[in-house]
Amino acid sequence: MITAEWIYWLAGALFLSTGIEIALDRSHPKRWTNAMFWILLGLSFFYGSFLTALPHWPLGIAVIAMALIAGCGLTCAGTVTTTTDPEREESARRKGNLLFVPALTIPAITVAFAVGISRINFAGRPLLAAGQETLVGLGVAVIVALIVGIVLLRPQQPFVALREGRRLLESVGWAVLLPQMLAVLGGLFTQAGVGTDVGVLAAHAVSEHSRILAVVAYALGMALFTIVMGNAFAAFPIMTAAIGWPVLVVQFGAHPAPMFAIGMLAGYCGTLCTPMAANFNLVPPALLEMRDRYGQIKVQVPTALALFAVNVTFMSVLPFI
Repeated sequence: MITAEWIYWLAGALFLSTGIEIALDRSHPKRWTNAMFWILLGLSFFYGSFLTALPHWPLGIAVIAMALIAGCGLTCAGTVTTTTDPEREESARRKGNLLFVPALTIPAITVAFAVGISRINFAGRPLLAAGQETLVGLGVAVIVALIVGIVLLRPQQPFVALREGRRLLESVGWAVLLPQMLAVLGGLFTQAGVGTDVGVLAAHAVSEHSRILAVVAYALGMALFTIVMGNAFAAFPIMTAAIGWPVLVVQFGAHPAPMFAIGMLAGYCGTLCTPMAANFNLVPPALLEMRDRYGQIKVQVPTALALFAVNVTFMSVLPFI
């Protein structure tokens, strides 16, 4: 049975090689601290596979060390020797639409694994571990896409993919860890009973006779928790357990489907306003090398406020029709 464990090892090897390459780069302005950040991250991926037999505290120390390195501004992007802009432009002119083939290979193979290969059995057992079919497919797809890209583009430098990977990782920086951190934060909020506490506070703050106030509290809570946690999906169970279900559905008789659908849209308004949503708001400016790292968020805030007002209006009417 094929599990997704090898994907974590592969990711760890990539981070580890990035750290070693930075450590060997004498021109890097923050050579050792930056290298230590990526090496600790890479080793953590390997160490995490053996937590059932090994103590947890070394991994915790590694996480704290990475947080301190990033929080103290001890990471930055170095100068990576790779293809030049004229070389990329010339390659783009020559290859044309073939450049999209490696990118399209990834979703095609991932879907094939999730839909077709996941049904294959070998010696009476499924070929892919249950619940990990899509992740395994994604890992295979990335490797195949890399091979396809090398065959199509035929780069002159044999390790250009690793160097480009280092360049992108350093451009994104510590934000590459935010998805994992936010997933852990969501679990901590749930274990700590934040949803229950918010429900108690909401019961005191929201009048049982004011439907509009309850709607505003639910929408505002979705947006604010999304800003803190970076993901509306993480905010949804907290606010729905606190206000959405007991107050709006049970007490005021709102229809759950439109109420919670619009509630998610209210949460997405928070996504537009927070750097915690790194995939949406920090990675693109880093990849595009924007001067203002938070410029995208600043442009999105007016749109987020307008959409939030529209969502509150819809939420006040549609679920109660």
